[in-house]
Amino acid sequence: MTIYYSLTFLLLAAEMVTFCVVVAPLPYAVRKRLFRFLSESAIVAKIAYALKISFISVAILFADALQRMFRITAESDMAKQSGHASDVRSETNFAARKFYAQRNTYLTGFCLFLSLILTRTFYIVLDLIHTQDEYAKLKQQVSGESRDKIAANGDQTKLIEELKTKLAATQAKERDYDILKKQANQQAAEYDRLATEHNAAIGAKSDKRVD
Repeated sequence: MTIYYSLTFLLLAAEMVTFCVVVAPLPYAVRKRLFRFLSESAIVAKIAYALKISFISVAILFADALQRMFRITAESDMAKQSGHASDVRSETNFAARKFYAQRNTYLTGFCLFLSLILTRTFYIVLDLIHTQDEYAKLKQQVSGESRDKIAANGDQTKLIEELKTKLAATQAKERDYDILKKQANQQAAEYDRLATEHNAAIGAKSDKRVD
């Protein structure tokens, strides 16, 4: 394996390890710190820029390996049809070349495919973390509003109880006032009756003295 395909294999292995770390069931706090570091670190940004250039090179290698695989396959078919690949050495040579071409194609193709999957998975998990943060903030806000409503309802209940108490006291005073008013009316009526009887009695005595 040549040096650039060896580097491609190492890049593929690094992608596999990174993908396992990204999708691993980590605690929420650890995952949040990890993704915040990966998304905000300047060093990681430089590494990501270098990897983009590397993936461009891998894409060129993929196109070259794919073209070579098709060419070797076509040469192998032509050799079989013409009878030049009838001996074991020629067949082994074509089979080895075809194997290496397919290996390089699959290696570079999987490297590119996994890079796309890894990038998309990273941003999906990052959006999930942001969504969980927003949900936690919204939940705290709703809890705070609920507590305020409960406190406000408690104040309103207390005010209603005070008003009910004052209303009951006022009604009791009105009942007492009505009772006193009735008693005063009764006493006034009784006084008027007694006064009338008294005046009548005095008037009768005066008439007797005149006679």
